Amino acid sequence: MTVSTPPEFTLQEELAQLKKEKNAVILAHYYQEPEIQEVADFIGDSLELAKKAAETPADIIVFAGVHFMAETAKILNPSKKVLLPDLNAGCSLADSCPPKAFRELKKQYPDHVVVTYINCSAEIKTLSDIVCTSSNAEKVINSIPPEKPIIFAPDKNLGKYLMQKTGRKMLLWDGACIVHEAFSLDKLLELYGQHPSAKIIAHPESEDHILKVANYIGSTSGMLNFVKNTEHDTFIVATEAGILHQMQKDVPWKTLIPAPAKEDNTCACSECAFMKMNTLEKLYNCLAEETPEITLSQDLMKKALRPIERMLELS
Repeated sequence: MTVSTPPEFTLQEELAQLKKEKNAVILAHYYQEPEIQEVADFIGDSLELAKKAAETPADIIVFAGVHFMAETAKILNPSKKVLLPDLNAGCSLADSCPPKAFRELKKQYPDHVVVTYINCSAEIKTLSDIVCTSSNAEKVINSIPPEKPIIFAPDKNLGKYLMQKTGRKMLLWDGACIVHEAFSLDKLLELYGQHPSAKIIAHPESEDHILKVANYIGSTSGMLNFVKNTEHDTFIVATEAGILHQMQKDVPWKTLIPAPAKEDNTCACSECAFMKMNTLEKLYNCLAEETPEITLSQDLMKKALRPIERMLELS
């Protein structure tokens, strides 16, 4: 039975009351819609949210993000209830790495250390030696003895960037995020021509030709900190457009311009359709009904926990 949703203007108040009654916490990624970010108890990138999930005393975790993020929260909190507003909120990058195919690759290179980007399924994490995020990926790679060969998956663009940064040669899985591969270099350069004083900032999941023209490359939180801490006042932002909400709140006096996508769309920027599947109404119903719930086997959670804990120890 579906819970009747209150009028929109009271949803925030109803959510606040529900959280209190159920001892629940709402974790939201920066790429969520602004109205979801506004009701979240904590907003962060993948690393920050993983840390928060590991620390929370709440009985229920509502994860306003995508499926692999909610899975990670469940792995870190096997005895707690973890909810995702829409179970169909997946990830193109995670989907690009099927477990069966990845297991076969791993068998061919048994001497390799397997490093996986957190943007992957729980099953892929069970096949990993250590997990990383874009915030700590360089640190993770540098922690591996230089004589040890590495498989890096699933993001080939992040992998190429890390090879350049660390000087390590790695075997890369051929995966990518459709959002970060959606930026148009021609349109970006044209936009830069209109704003020659702007600094171009980009996420390392972007393609190499975008990274080559960027003034700063960093994780979601890294980009936010760069914009806050530099004296420059105009930025072209090459990552999912949801980041602009928090970024503009941090620096309301600065000019933030979304990097243009290859395809024409309503915002002329790059948006993740999966991230945008979550809505304030779905968030309310999710907590009210305590469903959809993330369920994983104990064996899978135990195996997937080890590489995540190794990452958190380094971080």
